[in-house]
Amino acid sequence: MQPAFQQRTRVPRLWRVALGLVWALTLIASIALWHLRRDAMEGQARELGLLSLALTDEIDRGLQGAEEGLHALRVELRDGRLPETGAEAARALQTRAELMPLVRTLWLVGRDGRLLSASDTTPVPELQSFSPALDGLADDATAVSRPFVDTSAHESLVALAVRFNDAPGTTSGWMLAAMPASALLGAFSVASPEADARMAVFRNDGVRLAGSIVATPTLDEATLAQRLAVLQGMELRRFRDGSEHLVAVHALSHYGLKVVFARDLEAALHTWREAVWLTAVGIALMLVIMAVSVSFVQRADRRRNEAQRALQAQLSRASKLESLGTLAGGVAHDFNNILAAIVGFGEMAQDAAPRGSDQARHLDKVVQAALRGKSLVERILTFSRGGASTSTVFALEPVVEEVLSLLAASLRPGVVLECQLEARGARLRGDPTQAFEAVMNLCTNAMQAMPGGGMLSVQLERRHVAALRVLSHSQLAPGDYLALTVADQGAGITPEVMERLFEPFFTTRGDMAGTGLGLAVVHGVVAEFGGAIDVQSTPGHGARFTLYLPECTDAHGSATPMPQRAPSGAGQALLVVDDEPTLVALAEEMLKGLGYEPVGYSDPVAALQAFRAAPQRFAAVITDEVMPGLSGTQLTEALRQQAPQLPVLLISGYGGALLASRAAAAGVTRVLAKPLQRAELARALAELLR
Repeated sequence: MQPAFQQRTRVPRLWRVALGLVWALTLIASIALWHLRRDAMEGQARELGLLSLALTDEIDRGLQGAEEGLHALRVELRDGRLPETGAEAARALQTRAELMPLVRTLWLVGRDGRLLSASDTTPVPELQSFSPALDGLADDATAVSRPFVDTSAHESLVALAVRFNDAPGTTSGWMLAAMPASALLGAFSVASPEADARMAVFRNDGVRLAGSIVATPTLDEATLAQRLAVLQGMELRRFRDGSEHLVAVHALSHYGLKVVFARDLEAALHTWREAVWLTAVGIALMLVIMAVSVSFVQRADRRRNEAQRALQAQLSRASKLESLGTLAGGVAHDFNNILAAIVGFGEMAQDAAPRGSDQARHLDKVVQAALRGKSLVERILTFSRGGASTSTVFALEPVVEEVLSLLAASLRPGVVLECQLEARGARLRGDPTQAFEAVMNLCTNAMQAMPGGGMLSVQLERRHVAALRVLSHSQLAPGDYLALTVADQGAGITPEVMERLFEPFFTTRGDMAGTGLGLAVVHGVVAEFGGAIDVQSTPGHGARFTLYLPECTDAHGSATPMPQRAPSGAGQALLVVDDEPTLVALAEEMLKGLGYEPVGYSDPVAALQAFRAAPQRFAAVITDEVMPGLSGTQLTEALRQQAPQLPVLLISGYGGALLASRAAAAGVTRVLAKPLQRAELARALAELLR
């Protein structure tokens, strides 16, 4: 009886244990699912919050750019540099509208509502549609209109307005700038995490300016304005149809706007609901399924977070380098003007100095120092992608072999050079001199990283990239590339140095050697070729630099013959235009010495008028590019209307591929880089007038 009794009592106990185990597993699974749901919501909220902050900042920067443009126009109007009415005013507004990002149309509207001038024929929005009201608009405030439709382009527009007040007794009113309403959404369509995500921009009074979140008959603009007034940050809101949404709201107080982002909670928790359904399939498999699901989610989150961190770091570095490049290019442009005067007047002073005298010797050193400054500026412009460079099709492998042959003769003791070149016949389009300098700088930097010796490895191969890749310092688009890898066994690169690796004048060698421009030049050269850079390093284990350069399938370019000594001029009249009076005086004196008759102007508009008055007088035109009022390419376009065959020589201290294409489109005959030496100018003029 005992065994039977024990068996009968053991069965209920087993069931109780089983039920208890099921209950325990169910409870554990429920708790785990609850935590998973909370983590999923927090993750989605965090992702939506980061996206909304980034896009709101983008919208704010775009509006600030348009507002700054309007304030600049107000200053021009106040100073009398911008006419209020007439064809000249319309042309001026059209020119400025083309220079202002996002802005499509500019209007000047008088206090009485009368249109004074406009950049095009787009109708003026109703003045009553602006908020705050234009009549009470403060001088430092900006009003935003309701959306209105440009019937000619079938596009919804939004206008900004600022007040302008001229001198006493003259007109006052408002400056209006129209931009596409879709521009207020920024990069939302690209950066949107899911199809259910929504974004909209509202005025504080509830008027929707752009986006897919709209007011409904049960939620009019007044009610919406009341709700927007109390919404700020991230909230979970239940809509009238019973659905729940994650809502992020950010205010642009200066413009009286609210930027709203929303995600359907049901769609955001879709993965979590699938996990719940799978859990209900079998309690026995619940623990395994939950472990796999949690592991999968964690791995996916980890990969996504790593990718986001890498992308954010890359974007931060790229933005910093772009800003530094813009700053460096601007400084180099101004410095080039100074060097141009030093080189030009220095050469003329050399001619006047007695041969062999102390004065001649001192002037030689002045010109030599100016030319060294020119070389330094060229390297800075290479980093900022603003230097003038040639473009031809050439094979990369011979360039690398030439660098390695030069390095082999000057290797430090203990440094071993290893090369593996597997891209015979592969070609690039660009400047082979820049490619040589980039490879040489990389290899030199690698040798300097190994003062005690080590292996310097150089590898060149073809690589096909099938999908977009995020590298350490840039993004790599799909395509065929030549991958040049330079690796060393030095001390490696710390994270702090990695952040500033390609900054100009940044060096870790202190007073030992170098200007800190080597890697900056590499960055500029790679950007000029349209490539990308990847840097992999661990402190204490060396560094590996990989340059991805787009492979070119065009035929080899032909070499340009060396120019012969240029003859002097024969008294031809040349029109010289530069906004720097010193450089105009320099050019006039230099050209007189070369046998020409220069006519100089520091105002491009006055130069254009002089040419139109006597177009047959001038044999050629020499002009700067960056000038107020009328650039060199714009001046060329105006000259071409009256003299299609007139030779035009464009001189600029800040050029590059963009300037070359713009100059070619305008009809410029030839482009030269500042500062010019007299012999270079003489050869160029002889070729143009031949």
